[in-house]
Amino acid sequence: MYRTTFEKVPTFKSALRRLGRGQREVHEVHALTDVSFEVGHGTSVGIIGANGAGKSTLMRAIAGILPPSEGRIEVHGRVSTLLALGVGFKRKLSGRENVVLGGLAAGMTREELDERYDEIAAFAELGEFIDMPMMTYSSGMYSRLAFSVAVHLNPDILLIDEALSTGDAKFKQKAARKMREVADNAGTMFLVSHSMRSIKRLCSECIWLHKGQLKMQGDPEEVIAAYTKFLEVGEDVFSLEDM
Repeated sequence: MYRTTFEKVPTFKSALRRLGRGQREVHEVHALTDVSFEVGHGTSVGIIGANGAGKSTLMRAIAGILPPSEGRIEVHGRVSTLLALGVGFKRKLSGRENVVLGGLAAGMTREELDERYDEIAAFAELGEFIDMPMMTYSSGMYSRLAFSVAVHLNPDILLIDEALSTGDAKFKQKAARKMREVADNAGTMFLVSHSMRSIKRLCSECIWLHKGQLKMQGDPEEVIAAYTKFLEVGEDVFSLEDM
């Protein structure tokens, strides 16, 4: 639950009484309500739903960025997040320096970074730009480096939020193969995407969120079919009993 404040426009009478000062009101936004599920180790989970359904809030809660207002979240293992491309990068530093900082922040040792740096740099395909300030990077270069760092940390749990929405077709294919590799190596992966094809291809389980609530969880084909029907007929006439 988020608490936001906004300025309430005063009436003429109340403005005179309060000398024209606006009145601030607190508004509560329930991004997620009574969402409960378990995901076993080695499962690849796709998360779908319309904009504002609570998908990104859920990912940030699992990552530990947002503490839950109530209830609890139990996460077992090291989490690597790719929730917003390039977030945490220092634009004045080079790509090489940001790889080191990102790895250290994720708990890697200097020895581990030295072992994996060449692989991270090669996957990102930045060439000589790896030693240039990131303020000179395009959005595609940002995304390639961010993705490369995230997937090469050997995480127990990988969280990806619309990571494939940027980059060219070649890199998207390579990113998809790398995510499949992470999942096949008994890692747990969460993928938020509006691409139903990506969810079907990469995930063994699917969660559908709607207005902050868990609408359905199960096999990707079945959940996507229900979600697609929901989009076609609308909320008023949709019922899971019809499936």
